[in-house]
Amino acid sequence: MRSLYVIAHPEATHHIEKVVGGWHDSHLTPTGRLAAAAIARTLRAQIPRGAEVEVISSDLRRARQTAEEIAGLFGVAPVLDRRLREKSYGEAEGRPQEWLDRRFVPPPADGDRMGHHEGVRGAETRGECARRVHAAMDDILERPRTHQVVVTHGFALTFVVTAWIRMPYASLGSVSFRAPSGSITELREDDFFHNRQVVSLGAVGHLG
Repeated sequence: MRSLYVIAHPEATHHIEKVVGGWHDSHLTPTGRLAAAAIARTLRAQIPRGAEVEVISSDLRRARQTAEEIAGLFGVAPVLDRRLREKSYGEAEGRPQEWLDRRFVPPPADGDRMGHHEGVRGAETRGECARRVHAAMDDILERPRTHQVVVTHGFALTFVVTAWIRMPYASLGSVSFRAPSGSITELREDDFFHNRQVVSLGAVGHLG
């Protein structure tokens, strides 16, 4: 059996400062650090002692801090992969959220949602974000591990899950998996049928 635990990093400074995240390199707040410790303890209690555990994380500081907290309890070093970063919002990053809201061009209900440009210079399209996250997941899942922890961001998490369930690219235009900050999503593949399950999505019970 293979288990993958997908972590949406907990509260970071851009959340409370109400600025745009994306590739803006914010860090965990004190509340976020407590949540990261709770995530680590929960995973330590859930994953059998002696199991080989790999921790892979976005290289952005808020995700890296979360991964370091988790990896520390398992005695490993996190593997950083910039392809697990949040969607880039280009020149909006680090600016007030209302600055982005005034300029944001929402995607159409139908048509080319993956290639839609949101009106902000330097921002990624949905499709660009999806492709790099799927590429990262292809590499992660090629490695023979029974337990892997992937630390990423709220928007990018959707594409971690779609890569896991092998959802075709053409189907990604409207899909969205909601997972709150600090949540744990558990994915599992059984040894017999090799079915890939979404066991839980965005669980937050460990946060109290």
